[in-house]
Amino acid sequence: MLAMVQPLAAQELKVGLKTEPSSLDPLYHALTPNLQIAFHIHDGLTMADAEGKLYPGLAVSWSPVGDTMWEFKLRPNVKFSDGSPFTAEDLIYTYQRAGKVPNSPSPYTVYLRQIAGFEIVDPLTLRIKTDGPAPALPLDLSNVPVMQKKAASAAVAEGVTTEALNRGEGLIGTGPFKFVEWKRGNQLVLERNDLYWGPKPAWKTVVFRPLSNSAARVAAILAGDVDLIEDPPTDDLERLKKDPKLNVSEAVSNRLVYIHFDHAGEPSPGIEGTDGKNPLKDKRVRQALSLAIDRQAIGSRIMENVAIPAGDFLPWPMFGTRKDAPVEKYDLAKAKALLAEAGYPDGFSLALGTPNGRYINDIKVAQAIASMWARLGIKTRVDAAVPPVFFKNRDEYKYSTYLAGWSAQEVGNALRALVATPNKEKGMGTTNKGRYSNPAMDAKLEEAMRTVDDVKRSALLQEASLMAIQDYGLLPLHFEKSTWAMKKAIVYPGRSDQMVRADAIKPAK
Repeated sequence: MLAMVQPLAAQELKVGLKTEPSSLDPLYHALTPNLQIAFHIHDGLTMADAEGKLYPGLAVSWSPVGDTMWEFKLRPNVKFSDGSPFTAEDLIYTYQRAGKVPNSPSPYTVYLRQIAGFEIVDPLTLRIKTDGPAPALPLDLSNVPVMQKKAASAAVAEGVTTEALNRGEGLIGTGPFKFVEWKRGNQLVLERNDLYWGPKPAWKTVVFRPLSNSAARVAAILAGDVDLIEDPPTDDLERLKKDPKLNVSEAVSNRLVYIHFDHAGEPSPGIEGTDGKNPLKDKRVRQALSLAIDRQAIGSRIMENVAIPAGDFLPWPMFGTRKDAPVEKYDLAKAKALLAEAGYPDGFSLALGTPNGRYINDIKVAQAIASMWARLGIKTRVDAAVPPVFFKNRDEYKYSTYLAGWSAQEVGNALRALVATPNKEKGMGTTNKGRYSNPAMDAKLEEAMRTVDDVKRSALLQEASLMAIQDYGLLPLHFEKSTWAMKKAIVYPGRSDQMVRADAIKPAK
């Protein structure tokens, strides 16, 4: 058996990705395609397993010290891939830089907003001061890749830049792999980090190939050009499952796919037939648009049962979720009555922005919603773009409505990112590109984030999420089920955060 596994362990692992990262700067963009690469090269102070549960990373343990401080005991004898020792200074550098990366589309302040200061007690003990009780801080820090202060500072005279990191300058971490090269649009190559403190990966080299076209990904795995692909198209799943040369794994994800509205613009881009008014500011219009969506039909027909209709920000029983949160039922008659009551009996026109190739069947879902809204009397144009262009447009508020997704480990994170009133300094509303604002919900969320008692905090988060959903701040659509197709020679069980982690891909026994 050893003789069979040994050749596999010496080979390259070739992975077909749906979306390549927008940057190799680990702190530039809090986005899954970026994070899944970053966590090959870098570690977090704490880390999340395949089910989203915390386990020790660069910290071996953590505990609160009073109401406004956390103490982290650091892992001894950890080295960066260049042989330099990991220290508490690297953590402080990382967390101070994270909120200051220029032009970040989705800054990491959403995870670091409560940090008020640092205290190095001894070489293996770091205390993080917070501006109030911060019970979710250890969980939040699992989302932040740790950089090396020395390498980053040496990259350029004034400190590391995103452009330098994209060239590999200063891109040094403590993770299971180290950077070799990135040819944007072609391949990203990593090599096993033999100085890694944890279990050594099975693969000496990993090659990530961006294959945004779903048919191209399937063709690549069938031809043997890659060893594993993420997100095979739903149309091909049954065929791939029956192929004797392949394995298919599935995992229920923590990714919510949702519709967001422009709550602020007037006029709003893409809306016509309203004399310049933004009808999306009216809750009755937002509710009508929600009632006109048949989520069950989307789940069964468009998503072919690789989605679970959603009535909350995360699936039960994740922290802060509501058990049996009701999914909005399709009711076209009520939707038409609400639209007429709001003053739009003849409807209007709008544009629905969507990425093409970022989420499972994203453009098909958007087209189905456009068709459903048309029955309501809302003429809907689907404005699809490749993911980098979509996110740029979204971040520049070019959509009146848009389809997107968000994954998190607890409801508080989703609320802070998606529906909290945008406040860059506080790290609130970082991905709230609809500029939704609900002061009552904000207050409830802020109270939850200061509450140390988990039972009380969960109850407050449930109340806050219900307030946002009942106000139709955004429309939950469904939670994705993630799938991966791979050669029989390897095994990958998958992750709830939908990431591909090469260090968790093993040769089949």
